[in-house]
Order: sequence, then C-alpha cells, then structure tokens
Amino acid sequence: MMFDLDLIKKTYAEMPAKVDAARKALGRPLTLAEKILYSHLWKGVEIKDFERGKAYVDFAPDRVAMQDATAQMALLQFDTTGRKKVAVPSTVHCDHLIVAKVEGKQDLVKAKTDNEEVFNFLASISNKYGIGFWKPGAGIIHQVVLENYAFPGGMMIGTDSHTVNAGGLGMIAIGVGGADACDVMAGLSWELLMPKLIGVKLTGKLNGWTSAKDVILKVAGILTVKGGTNAIVEYFGEGATSMSCTGKGTICNMGAEIGATTSTFGYDESMSRYLKATGRAEVAAGADAIKEYLTGDAEVYANPEKYFDQVIEINLSELEPHLNGPFTPDLATPISQMKEAAAKNNWPTKIEVGLIGSCTNSSYEDISRAVSLARQVKEKGLKLKSEFTITPGSEQVRYTIERDGFLDVFGEIGATVFANACGPCIGMWDRMGAEKQERNTIVHSFNRNFAKRADGNPNTMAFVASPELVTALAIAGDLNFNPLTDTLTNDKGEQVKLDPPNGDELPTKGFAVEDAGYQAPAEDGSGVIIDVKPDSKRLQLLYPFAAWEGTDLKGLKLLIKAKGKCTTDHISMAGPWLKFRGHLDNISNNLLIGATNFFNEKTDSVKNQLTGEYGPVPATQRAYKAAGIGSIVVGDENYGEGSSREHAAMQPRHLGVRAVLVKSFARIHETNLKKQGMLALTFADKADYDKIQEDDSIDIEGLMTFAPGKQLQIVLNHKNGSSETIQVNHSYNQQQIEWFKAGGALNVIRAEFAKG
Repeated sequence: MMFDLDLIKKTYAEMPAKVDAARKALGRPLTLAEKILYSHLWKGVEIKDFERGKAYVDFAPDRVAMQDATAQMALLQFDTTGRKKVAVPSTVHCDHLIVAKVEGKQDLVKAKTDNEEVFNFLASISNKYGIGFWKPGAGIIHQVVLENYAFPGGMMIGTDSHTVNAGGLGMIAIGVGGADACDVMAGLSWELLMPKLIGVKLTGKLNGWTSAKDVILKVAGILTVKGGTNAIVEYFGEGATSMSCTGKGTICNMGAEIGATTSTFGYDESMSRYLKATGRAEVAAGADAIKEYLTGDAEVYANPEKYFDQVIEINLSELEPHLNGPFTPDLATPISQMKEAAAKNNWPTKIEVGLIGSCTNSSYEDISRAVSLARQVKEKGLKLKSEFTITPGSEQVRYTIERDGFLDVFGEIGATVFANACGPCIGMWDRMGAEKQERNTIVHSFNRNFAKRADGNPNTMAFVASPELVTALAIAGDLNFNPLTDTLTNDKGEQVKLDPPNGDELPTKGFAVEDAGYQAPAEDGSGVIIDVKPDSKRLQLLYPFAAWEGTDLKGLKLLIKAKGKCTTDHISMAGPWLKFRGHLDNISNNLLIGATNFFNEKTDSVKNQLTGEYGPVPATQRAYKAAGIGSIVVGDENYGEGSSREHAAMQPRHLGVRAVLVKSFARIHETNLKKQGMLALTFADKADYDKIQEDDSIDIEGLMTFAPGKQLQIVLNHKNGSSETIQVNHSYNQQQIEWFKAGGALNVIRAEFAKG
C-alpha cells in the first residue's frame, strides 16, 4: 500500500537544500546519518556542528509508530494533552498481545477474545485522533512499517526498541518511550542527544551458510550490549550494497541489542527493488532523483576514520555463521567453535525447539532460504529432531509464502506456524512444560535472549542465529552440529550433508495479500467516544504526577540496590504482565521483581526499613508510599537496557520512587525517567556504588540550584549513625530540569496547550 506520498515528496523536495546548507555550515563531507539528522532539525534550530554525545538537539520526525502494548500508555498520555488530532502520521499495530501456544489461527481467535477490551480501546482512540490502526493478525509492527511506511532519508520514532528495523530502508528510525511519541504526536519538537557515529565497513560478499544475521551477531560480539549506546551505526561498502534490503533490516533491527540509537544503510538498488515490490514505485522514483543525498558522501566512505568516532571492518566473504548466547545477545560464538564452547560451559546440547521468523527474520528471503533446507529433510531421508516453529512477520508475507507453497513444505516436516505476531520473542509463548523450569536449549532467529525472555523459564538457554542456521540445527537437534562440515544419518543409515541454503530476495510472482489488516481513521473523530470502564483491570485513565516540592529530598529509603544486569525486563517484566500495560497501578505490581538484590542475592526480596522484614519489591515500595516516604533505586552498569518500555520509568514514579542512581544508563531508559519527572543520576565515582548500605536513609542535595553540568550531592545516612557524602552526575539540560520541576514532561505539555 501507498501511504503519505505527499509527505515523502515534500521531504525529498526539501532535502537537497537542507543537506547542502549543513555541509556548508560544517565545512566537511557528511555521513548519511548526519544528512538525515540535519535535514530534520526542528524549525528555527541553528545549523552547527553539534557535539556528539554532549549536545541535545530538537528534531522533527516524519512519523510515529506504536505497538499495542506500548500504545496504550502512549495514547492515554496523548489523550490528556488537549490535541484534537495527531500532528504527524501515526499508527498503532496489534502484535504484542497475541500468545503463541497452538498455532496461528487458534491463537489469534483466543487473543482477540482475551484482549477485546484493549483492542477496542486502541481502535477507538486511533479513530478519534486520526491514527492508522493495524488489526490483530496484520503483522509485527517493524515488518509492517518496512513494507508500508519506511522510506530512504526519512526520520521516524516508534514506541519499541526495534523500530530501528526501518534503517534497512535507509531511515533514521529510533525507539522511544510513549512520552516521546506523545510529544511528536502533539506537534512538539523531539529532543535527542546528538549521537556519536560508528561506521561499519562491509567488504566482500555473503556466501554459503552466512547471512545478514551473522553480520549483526558479529558486531554485537565486538561492541557488546552497551557499545553502541548514544551512537548511530552506519553500514557502508561493497558488502552493504550487495545485500538485500530486508537483510539490511535484519542488521539494523538487532542493533537495539548493542544499545545503538539506531542503525542505517545508504540508499541503493536493493532498496529500490524492495520499494517497487511493495507497491511504492513512486517513492523509489523520488529517491532515485536525489540518491546522492540518501547515502554518505564518497569522501566519508573513502576515509571513514576521519568522520566516524569508531570504525569496524568486516569481510563478508570470510564471515562465519554465528550463534549468540545464552542469556545475552552479545556472547558471539562462530559455529566452528560452538562444540568447544558448549562443552566448556556445560550448555545442554540437545535442542528442544528451533524458532524462526519475527520482526527481524521473517522476510520472503529468510523464509525461502529456510524452506530450501526444509525440502532437504524429505529429499535426503531425514527427520526433524527438534520442534520447529515459524512466525511470519506480516499477513502479506504469510499470504505470499502460503501461495508459493512454503507453508506446505514446513507442514510436511511437522513444523508449526504461529500467528503474525511477536509471541515467543517477547515472553508471550505459552510453552508446554516451561513451568517445570527445566534446564534446556532452544535456538531462534529473534533478537533478544535474556533469561525468561522467550518462555518465562529462567533455565531456558536461548541462542540467536540466522533462520537458515536455526533450521539446520532443528533438523540435527544438536547444538554441536556444524552444517558447513558435519553430516547427518538418514533413514537408510547413510551419512548425508545438507546443501547450503538458497532463496529468492523477493517473490518472483510478486507479493500478494487479501486483507492486510489496515483500518483507516475517521476523517473527523470528534464524535468518537473512548470507552474506559472505571472498574477495568486492563485500562486506567492517567492523572498528573505531582510537581517537585521545591526542596532538597530528605530521608529517602533505599528500595533496592540491584546487582548486575538489570534490563527493562527486570524492572517491568513482559510475558503475562503485558495485559496490564494500560493500567499503571496494576502493572506496578511487577516493579523490579526480576532484579537481583545486592544484599541477599535474591529477586523480589528487599528489606522494608519500616518493619525490618524482607518482602516483595512492589509491596515494600507501596508501604513507603503509604507512609509518605520517598525512595531511591540503585543500579549497576547499563541500567535499563533492552526494551523501550516506559513502564519501567512510570512504575517507580507512580509508586513514589524519587531517583534512580546507577553506574551507567541505557539511552532510552534514562530519557524515559527524565520524561516522568524523576531524577536519573550516575555515580561520579563508580566505586561509590559499594558505599550504599542496606539500611541507608538517603538525602539528595543541590536541587535548589539544579543546573546543566552541575553535580548533585547524595548523603548516605548509615544505620550506625555515620554519614558520608558522594558526588553524582546527571545529563539534564534546562528543558529537562523544567520537566523535573513540573513533575513530568506531560505536565509541561498540558500547561502549554492550556495557554491557547
């Protein structure tokens, strides 16, 4: 389908002059990332060489996309702003609330019944405010965006960390919290820390068993889960242009797992082909007309060290298939080393389930390459040794691969096709036996593999690989199997070797679909009523958070000192808790239940300083709130990595946590905390983390003179009567300080609209 053609034409008409002006102002060649950023500066923002990683800059994104779990809170916030209609094209996609259990059709029917209240709310509020609505079953947000909305040179934000998938079509696409989306939909500027730039030069060409997925698995191994924080990763070189558009999307998608602001590729023929194949020939023609503005300048790519803050080079011709994991997406192991690594780490080598698809690896190309291996099961007299599932990324992909016989091939080997939804990737997989919490191994082509992520079992070891490698491993049923070198025993007792995968970049007969699942909004939504029942367990209208009281904060209790990895999954779990994403009070009952308490090495067990007893984190915090006492959360490195979910910031705010003090933050979570009027602070000396004691009463001083670049002081009042003062840093600019003072960014927006 074709959407927003006038917007795209306007962008392309204005982009050359804007890029030329930026190049002149900076006096140097520009990367692709810079071209898109500078051509999307908010009106009136002076063009200058903003300091990367230091300067906050206001931008004007072209569009907003929201998935159903995060859209609830984003739109509940937007509903309070006073706007009659969204200021930029926006969409809602129903993909997260569909549990994978039996198979696609049955699971979808159940999901529609179980979530009827939420889906109706999202459909009605979308209709009221001029938002496009993609119904349950239409597909996963990022795949639908790539097929319908993404365009080279554009800028978008989305309330999901994997919004970055659209970088495969040459966009700057950035995952944000709902409050950021609310700003943009309300017609306000969007603030971003000017990202650093990481260049990845790709030489050679993918071949054999190696796929685009292996590029990002390799990059994740190099940069780790925080190596891309506050940076845009820009891929270039002959290897980049030789790749398919959807392959580029795969790479950009999992860039979220290295903490990157986003990732992107320059416009090339593969993007043109994909645009035409998905019914957007006019967009391709527009991009072709200004193609030199939709990629980095030649001088940049010739001498990348001069223009990027960091450069990585990968030879695709020599790249080996990888498996990343378990429990973290950056533990990268080449397939040739997996047998040794599994033995060394005592990983279970029997593969219980192989899962392919999702937003990152469900393209026609991905599925066609996987099906080329599935065909070999029958042809070579083999049997599938593991359970095997396929999750199509969209109804368009599902319909097309069904038409082309791919689903029949998978069915013949005993595979299960799940709904066009997120399911197993986000903890919405009702896996039989997971409740036993047995130690086991699965392999999948998704993006994230933290503990409990897939099936809720903390002992499920998930390894991330390409769809074709997952398929091969599911056929073998063995983590030690290397399809490049190893053979399998067939039904005749013969040793047979799998042929390398092959497939079509795009369907030769074109894409097809009967009902893509799109619902356009009403031209005039003023008469639409948003129905939220007062006694609803799923939805709750929002009320403003209280403004700062105008004093330093005294007598805060330590809620938890989190040890080690503390992702947004640890702070606000997904899985069964997704059903409460529209009800702030109910979902707050999962606050930090997955975080490890430094003092007892347990989860969901912290000391209540009012009683001296240990209990659940949410109950303890509710006790402090009831007593009118604020609290503080202390965390380790890269606190809040992973999902964009703003609930991880809204829940502690709702329950009375006043500050989060950590060694370092993940980008989106730090922003989300600021948006909700909380204090997001970092240790000036990371060693001071060790000074925090379990019974501390904590003061935050310096708020009366809170200013950009000026440290605050934290006084640790210990149980033995002693105290010590430590210095803490923050990254607040003046606007963000006003959010804090007002009690949250939304309060500032309301006040502005109230003026007129």
